[in-house]
Amino acid sequence: MAESSYASGSEYAPYSPQSRAERLIATGRLVLAAFSLFAIWLDPSEPAKYTQVAYTLLAAYVVYALLIALLVWRASAPLIGLRYVTHAGDLLIFTVLMYLTEGPTSPFFVYFIFSLFCATLYWQWRGIVWTAVVALTFFLGLGIYATEVLRDATFELNRFMIRSVYLVVVATLLSYLSVYHQRLYSEMAKLASWSPVALPDVHALVRDILQHTAEILVAPRVLMIWDEPEEPWRHVAWWAGGEFHWTRESPATFEPLVAEPLVDTNFLCPVLKATAPMVLYQAATGLQRWSGMPLHADLHARFAPDAVLAIRLRSERLQGRLFCFDTSALTSDALLLGTVVAHEVVARLEQYYLLQQVQQAAVAEERICLARNLHDGLLQSLAGAAMHLAAISHLLEQEPQKARERLTDVQQLLETEQQDLRFLIQALRPSPCALSETVFALVPRLEELGQRIERLWGLQVDMRLEGLDIKLSNALTQGIYHIVHEALINAARHAGATAIVVELGLQDKSVCLTVRDNGHGFPFCGQYDLTVLTALALGPKMLRERVVSLGGDLAIDSTTAGTCLHITLPLV
Repeated sequence: MAESSYASGSEYAPYSPQSRAERLIATGRLVLAAFSLFAIWLDPSEPAKYTQVAYTLLAAYVVYALLIALLVWRASAPLIGLRYVTHAGDLLIFTVLMYLTEGPTSPFFVYFIFSLFCATLYWQWRGIVWTAVVALTFFLGLGIYATEVLRDATFELNRFMIRSVYLVVVATLLSYLSVYHQRLYSEMAKLASWSPVALPDVHALVRDILQHTAEILVAPRVLMIWDEPEEPWRHVAWWAGGEFHWTRESPATFEPLVAEPLVDTNFLCPVLKATAPMVLYQAATGLQRWSGMPLHADLHARFAPDAVLAIRLRSERLQGRLFCFDTSALTSDALLLGTVVAHEVVARLEQYYLLQQVQQAAVAEERICLARNLHDGLLQSLAGAAMHLAAISHLLEQEPQKARERLTDVQQLLETEQQDLRFLIQALRPSPCALSETVFALVPRLEELGQRIERLWGLQVDMRLEGLDIKLSNALTQGIYHIVHEALINAARHAGATAIVVELGLQDKSVCLTVRDNGHGFPFCGQYDLTVLTALALGPKMLRERVVSLGGDLAIDSTTAGTCLHITLPLV
């Protein structure tokens, strides 16, 4: 006999379903045997000549049941082979007990029902069938023996027939229940095995959704129609015969998809070809019925389904329907299972669209970061180089030596920016040389920056770098470098400063940066924090954006005698 269709390697554990079933049956057998022995002791059986034999057999059966119970409860894994022996032994002992106690009318007939339940827990409907056949054969044999051999005048044919039919009916009901349970378990197993997989595009995702929906709901054809708020078309995708199709059609296609009374419901219709198809739908008060064609006429004509299960798809990003066509034996269970499947479908589509949105946001953020880096670095330096080249052109005739020195400084500036540009390009490549893995030496770069600004702009730069011996993230070090670079260039180009002090150090879990110059300040005077600066659009925009992107804070104290920038950046 084949084992349960849902048995697996996990059953070899003390608390697996099969182990629990064996323990339940062993305990039930022991209780049944003990109370049967007690009942026989209180009221001896008929015929009287077999009383002692029945009593002895039951006593032995109690001992047997106790030993089996101890063995099962102490076992660390299901005893697969033992269940066949005990089940066959139970059927034989029950038959003998019936023979010894009133034959076909014996109260021990109910033990056959116990055997049917045991077979249900062990082997589902297959076990029920062969157990019922064996039990019925034994029972019929007892009846024939009583009437044809013993010529028992007390034999009650009506009771015999009722018990025979009772045995068949109970076996049938248990078989149906077992098949129903196996089907539900199979559906749940299919749903549980639908693991999330990273798919390359939305077409592959929708194909996977329709294929799994067809398998879970046992539908020959599955159709999904949905709309997205920002797209000027309607998606129509279907799976049939192992083939996938997808079209984009007018938003008016199949509008409305279903009949007006069914717009906000999940429903099924087992026979669409009827004159007035009967529709079963979910409502707040429970399942309700409605008569009429549930589908749009063009939709019905295009796909010509014989039966339909229709489930709503609804979320912030999409609205639509999932249709399962030609599913056999549609029941209300399909509505519940279809609702669960629809939730899974919506979740997968939502996850895909959210991932796309996150990727687009990441790309936009990278573009903004690139624009800041180019503005604060290369563009500022090129602007400075252009100004110095213009000044050098006037020095060539009057002071050629000084002009050559200034040209050397511009050349070094361009070489440095070329190095920074190469570093930036390298960081943008999706390779092991990514930004997060490329070392950016902050202190030497800042010292070199200060020296370069002094040569090119004649600005006295006092770099005070303390406590930077711990490792900072590359994103933070590059951010600090570009903030200092822009602050120095702004002080030289726009504030007319001749001296500037840069103080950089660590305080608690933050990097503190202070930049003071002796220029003429910003067009505004006073102290402003980041919130006010952002609201009033004051101060250098790029510097504000960079501080915000690093999760930091900014304060500006501007006077006609100079400006002081206070910047705090978190380490993590």
